[in-house]
Amino acid sequence: MDDDLADTAAFTEAYGVPPEASANCVVVAARRAGQTTLVACLVLATTRADVNGLVRRHLGARKASFAPQDVAVAETGMAYGGITPIGLPASWPVLVDAAVAAAGIVVVGSGTRGAKIAVPGAVLAGLPTAEVLDGLGVPVAEAPDPAPVPPAERAPDDRDVGWGERPDDPDRRYLEDRPPHWGSD
Repeated sequence: MDDDLADTAAFTEAYGVPPEASANCVVVAARRAGQTTLVACLVLATTRADVNGLVRRHLGARKASFAPQDVAVAETGMAYGGITPIGLPASWPVLVDAAVAAAGIVVVGSGTRGAKIAVPGAVLAGLPTAEVLDGLGVPVAEAPDPAPVPPAERAPDDRDVGWGERPDDPDRRYLEDRPPHWGSD
């Protein structure tokens, strides 16, 4: 496949694979007591990994976040955007969403951006360090259309003429802007 189409949205559109049949593998860094643990999370493309909730609690971590790209690439030996749960370091937990485990065939990265693999969800759930977690993938809510903003009402003293935009007569400015205690002409 084309490397430029490795990202899930581009891949599903270009190759006609529904997002429900596509899975994403993301690398998460969890920190506790100065120790960083790297884990892989596998969720359907229609969801996002609950990193700050379920993953953090499951690992007993104080903080969890997506691993920086350079760390994910260096530690997996795989291309970013093509990371797969197959072949990860043996010490890494692989957290698999229950929906992925229950899926028939899912398409997931192959370690490079130029290819994907189709594999039964049960095979991914059966990896040696895999743990199936219900609710790991949180549905991605589509952003609602923003409410229209009503036009702002103009204040009575709001004029289109501002400082520096007045007529060339320098004395006119003093007459227009004089304080009320100066009286009137």
